[in-house]
Amino acid sequence: MSYEGSTTWRKHDGRARAIRYAAIVVAIAITALSWRALDIQYTFVVDAPRNLGDLLLRMYPPNLAYGAEILPPLVETINIAILGTGLAILISLPIAYIGAENTTPNAVTYALGKFLIVGTRSVNVIIWALFFVVIFGTGALSGVLAVAFRSIGFVSKLIAEGIEEIDAGQVEAIRAMGGSPLDVVVYGIVPQIKPAFVGVATYRWDINVREATVIGFVGAGGIGVYLDTAINFFQWSNVLTILIAILGIVIVSEVLSAYLRKKVS
Repeated sequence: MSYEGSTTWRKHDGRARAIRYAAIVVAIAITALSWRALDIQYTFVVDAPRNLGDLLLRMYPPNLAYGAEILPPLVETINIAILGTGLAILISLPIAYIGAENTTPNAVTYALGKFLIVGTRSVNVIIWALFFVVIFGTGALSGVLAVAFRSIGFVSKLIAEGIEEIDAGQVEAIRAMGGSPLDVVVYGIVPQIKPAFVGVATYRWDINVREATVIGFVGAGGIGVYLDTAINFFQWSNVLTILIAILGIVIVSEVLSAYLRKKVS
């Protein structure tokens, strides 16, 4: 902060303001160049409202009788999210332990933990699904593994941060009383990160319900398989029915996740 003259107050001095303005100009220039490089066909943009209206007319009314047929894949979608989240948590716990500065055994394990956290987070769930479909074939197993491996980095990172924020005094007290490394984890670390752990687990499950609805586009099971089929065969009333069903399970998962997070907060 600085004063210019005797009465005018400025939050930033002249040099700081110049840097901020230059950064804004550079950001605008980069955005303009990126937009130009995309080579967007504006004729399609102009026709978009008309095409959207035509699509909505084709989709309405939804085929409510189709709802009974998509109930099993909807249940499968929820199961994929639940099992994928559970598997991710099991794999994430040791990764979070070695990825936290105050619990990792040495620098090598710390680097390994960080690598696994970053590596799993950098790959989209669709890419994971394609990878596992190639290995295990189409079906729910590929979906569970795709959701799980996509979740590892997210869960590990937040749990590792929670471990780094624990009270070291409790851990040292257990060690001073002759507690084993397992005792330190069970009685010194777990009770302190339990609220964060439950919050992360429920929030990630909420995200995975959404992701489980789309991995079926590449054959990884769930309602996405039926949605892809309905789109390919231009069964637009069935598409609307599936979209309504997906919206329903997403809303339910959001409400349940918010309720559980509120309970443990």
